Amino acid sequence: MRFFLTTLLLLGFSAIVSAQSYTQRFNTLDIQHYKLSIEVNDTTNIINATAVVSIKFKKIVNDFELDLIAIDSITKMGMKVDTVYQNKILTDFSQTENKLRIKTKHVFPKLPYTYTIKYSGIPKDGLIISENLYGDRTFFGDNWPNRAQNWFPCVDHPSDKATVEYIIKAPNYYQVIANGFEIEETNISNKYKQYHYQTTAPLPTKVMVIGIAKFAVQNIGETHNIPVSSWVYPQTKDKGFYDYAIAKDILSFFIENIGDYPFLKLANVQSKTRFGGMENAGNIFYFEKSITGAQDHKDLIAHEIAHQWFGNSVTEIDWKHIWLSEGFATYLTDLYILNSDGEEAFLQRLKDERTKVLNFSKQELTPVVNPHIKDLMNLLNPNSYQKGAWCLHMLKNEIGTDNFWKGIKTFYKFYKFQNASTDDFKQVMEQVSGKNLDIFFSQWLYKPGHPILKSTWIHGASKLRIIIEQSQKVAFQFPLDLEIVYSNGSSEIKTINVTSQKDPFVIPTKDLDVKEIKYDPNTNLLFEMATK
Repeated sequence: MRFFLTTLLLLGFSAIVSAQSYTQRFNTLDIQHYKLSIEVNDTTNIINATAVVSIKFKKIVNDFELDLIAIDSITKMGMKVDTVYQNKILTDFSQTENKLRIKTKHVFPKLPYTYTIKYSGIPKDGLIISENLYGDRTFFGDNWPNRAQNWFPCVDHPSDKATVEYIIKAPNYYQVIANGFEIEETNISNKYKQYHYQTTAPLPTKVMVIGIAKFAVQNIGETHNIPVSSWVYPQTKDKGFYDYAIAKDILSFFIENIGDYPFLKLANVQSKTRFGGMENAGNIFYFEKSITGAQDHKDLIAHEIAHQWFGNSVTEIDWKHIWLSEGFATYLTDLYILNSDGEEAFLQRLKDERTKVLNFSKQELTPVVNPHIKDLMNLLNPNSYQKGAWCLHMLKNEIGTDNFWKGIKTFYKFYKFQNASTDDFKQVMEQVSGKNLDIFFSQWLYKPGHPILKSTWIHGASKLRIIIEQSQKVAFQFPLDLEIVYSNGSSEIKTINVTSQKDPFVIPTKDLDVKEIKYDPNTNLLFEMATK
């Protein structure tokens, strides 16, 4: 996901979570499937809906909670529940503090129960009902991070994944796109159509969406048996089809380097998302002005497609591990650019990403895996994206390129359609490489900061004597490449292993005067040189 910080400031949006609430529910219930029947029209923003939620309980409970934003007295927006049935038995419920609390009737652990919830209202968020840049009415799901609860009852947390299906009734001049595969499209009257989509893979709620609008649709063929399509506003058809066509090649690159694509289709959709792009599973939503007719957003498209593997299929077990989604998508995009545009473009991206990390550390010195963030929007920062990417880049150098790709493939294969933590990823990489990565993961992901280096050196008798000093509080351990530049213009690269706050090194050199020392000439280390 790409996020525009200016948008965040304008929206003033806050997504505060209670870890205790989700931990309690994780230990209590497991959502198996959502079946959402939703009717929309153009005379009102009210949606009429029925959610059939299939649940297995992990223990005997008298009641349980689902997330659902209730109607508030000021805006009159939110959802009002009319009835709840457990299987076919009417059951009691209440709506308080944006929770739907449902009384159970004699439930037993590990047995399936179905709760049919009839409700209606105007979505306060999550399902955005508005007009696009051409003044046409549109309906777009935009759930990240925990905004799905604005339009359907759910456990709105990435740890509880489920399959989903949608039965959407809409005016017949609209088209509907959604997760999964379209299994029905029916004219139910001279005014309305019904669309039915269903997934076979479990998803986190953050990427469960529908899109209802007037679209121009282009099916651009298959790659590795996966159908790829573009869904754009009719007014931008030619430019949009050209811009989004690149998705097919990007998809091929990731399939060939990571593993089988996890979903039934890939649709790329022009939308009203507030983000630059939103990686909704199998149907990615891009911001309206992503279409230029010049393929200006190749890296954005690559980033969102990479999320189909990491974020959507392999999903972080909790929000503090979001780098497993955003850092992965960022670095996999870099590697795609390396393949498509060459090493110079790849290295420039790494340098730009490093600058973002260093600048952010001067504003906020926190670790990548940060358990203290309560407002989930604050996770959209350079630690999660660019520093996460840099950790993967340094890990590739630490264990070797072959082991790195083997580890990425193994991690994906093992945790496909499941949840994973940073430690899960670490264990996979240790098994693949045969190396102990405790120090690497501890210093780069669980501790804040990065090396800030000072150096002094003298040269004589074909030896370079150099002292590397780390000026930050906690010392890091890392290999550091030094390019030794000689007076005749030639150079050579030597690698030293820095292990403490102040390390002296004696390095053999050619029998020439040393003109200059260049630090990290191949862009392999996340660091900065001290200014004083």
